[in-house]
Amino acid sequence: MLIGNLGKDPDMQFLEGNIGVAKFSLATTETFKDRSGKLISQTEWHTVVLWRGLAELAQKYLHRGSLVYIEGRLKTRSWEDKEGNKKFATEIVGDNLIMLDKRGDGTHPGHGIEGGDNPALPEELPTDENGEERLPF
Repeated sequence: MLIGNLGKDPDMQFLEGNIGVAKFSLATTETFKDRSGKLISQTEWHTVVLWRGLAELAQKYLHRGSLVYIEGRLKTRSWEDKEGNKKFATEIVGDNLIMLDKRGDGTHPGHGIEGGDNPALPEELPTDENGEERLPF
């Protein structure tokens, strides 16, 4: 499970049989205090791959900077480069997607997509005592 922002627009391709696959980078940031009390933020970049209906929805509604919740599984693949060196890549194969962008930014937030379905979430996310949205998990 990851929550983060897209680093670029989804790259959509269609494989044989018109099967859609979308790939994009996702930045997740962890913020914590070090021993001296200084606030530290660390950003990790992940490659997310979505298939079929999820891929098409990502292409239609997601863009660079979109805030999303992704559920999926890790998949490591390998190949040989032009010089014959073995290369590896670990990617997140997304099974569920929830768009978390706020209303008014040109996307359709508040829609969860699970395996291509589109069940709606509540109109607004719950908020804490400061009025900040908090996720229900």
